[in-house]
Amino acid sequence: MPTMTLSIPPDLYRKMKEHPEIKWSEVARRAIAEYLRELENSKTEMSMEEFRRILGKNVLDEISSTPAEKYEINHKKARELEWERTKSFTTRTS
Repeated sequence: MPTMTLSIPPDLYRKMKEHPEIKWSEVARRAIAEYLRELENSKTEMSMEEFRRILGKNVLDEISSTPAEKYEINHKKARELEWERTKSFTTRTS
């Protein structure tokens, strides 16, 4: 099994030392597994509030201050680039 080293603040370490009966590596392993489960579930379901939090205020401000015409131009460019990328693929019929 791979080994991982964690850095923790001194005050947290002192509190952990007060409970030598607990296998802290197991606690960390379970916490990581649970976090990964939540992360995998959230890939398909994300609230708009969570999406805004991830984007951050600067990005949201930039989006709201950008004229719609600029988005339309960039969308058209993206469609053209995608067409250029895929038009050389041929489909075979059997």
